[in-house]
Amino acid sequence: MLKTPAYAAPDGQSPLAPFTIERRAPRAGEVLIDILYCGVCHSDLHQVRAQWGSNGIFPMVPGHEIVGRVAQVGLGVERFKVGDAVGVGCFVDSCRHCAQCKAGEEQYCAEGMTGTYNSRERDGGAPTYGGYSTRITVSQDFVLDIPDALPLDRAAPLLCAGITTYSPLRQFGVRAGHDVAVVGLGGLGHMAVKLAAAMGARVTVLSTSESKREAALELGAHDFEATREPGTLKKLARRFDLIIDTVSAPHDYNAYLGLLKFDGSMVLLGIPDEPLPVAAGALIMQRRKLSGSLIGGIRETQEMLDFCAEHGIAADIELINIDQIETAYERMLKADVRYRFVIDIASLRE
Repeated sequence: MLKTPAYAAPDGQSPLAPFTIERRAPRAGEVLIDILYCGVCHSDLHQVRAQWGSNGIFPMVPGHEIVGRVAQVGLGVERFKVGDAVGVGCFVDSCRHCAQCKAGEEQYCAEGMTGTYNSRERDGGAPTYGGYSTRITVSQDFVLDIPDALPLDRAAPLLCAGITTYSPLRQFGVRAGHDVAVVGLGGLGHMAVKLAAAMGARVTVLSTSESKREAALELGAHDFEATREPGTLKKLARRFDLIIDTVSAPHDYNAYLGLLKFDGSMVLLGIPDEPLPVAAGALIMQRRKLSGSLIGGIRETQEMLDFCAEHGIAADIELINIDQIETAYERMLKADVRYRFVIDIASLRE
């Protein structure tokens, strides 16, 4: 076993602190990765604070936006070699035999995917530990190739924020001529803007904050609308083919459903803390659809990375040292980041 420096939450109330975990040398079909960068997702905060309806598996090492280089390969590994730039996203295993897994939609595994952290390995139940650490061992089937054109630090958030927004854009067939609205301009929203614009859509950012107008347009949005301004929602009625809703705070779904064209769709990516009402009439009268989407499978995630490389797309980040993580969490709660924190794991090796 390989002693590995990490940062962990000892329980759901305590701050993260230095911790040592053990990683195994790669078995057949596995790769050992030296982690270079790890993105900080809002779900990291939810899970280390035990806010999602369970006590969590502690000590918990968060992090599921992992980029590094292959340090060692196990027997039979053919997809990767030592030195390759690679990534690991939100899950590291699945049952591999259900209909969803066979279709390349491992995130919807009928038996439940194995999370990169706060989960248990399928072959013994040991806790999984995430990317706030210096290395990780993963099956080659759940490792992504990072194209040379992508800067490694800015590629890290693509493994969650990127695929979470890319997948619904692809699933709903966004293309040139479509009008797409993005609700919220945070870690997810800024990626949705970049990706939808690259697909040829006309993109409008919908935000409660007028102060985000300039940033939205700089990211590639064609229009910006402040939803708190009187008359805005009425003006936008029946405007959009697709709405990507990235907001996790409670808000009025019905108000946004009214902005869809006939046969339009709204996709939920955020998870509010409380159930929100949906009026049947908002759906029925224009045959609108309300849907949800969860990250993406390995095949689609690789497609997203290749698309980003082709179109020069990467996340906008703030690079931090590992000992700044609690400050980053506090700033994240205040939406004080443009648009994703990424940990320089070199700071954990020092």
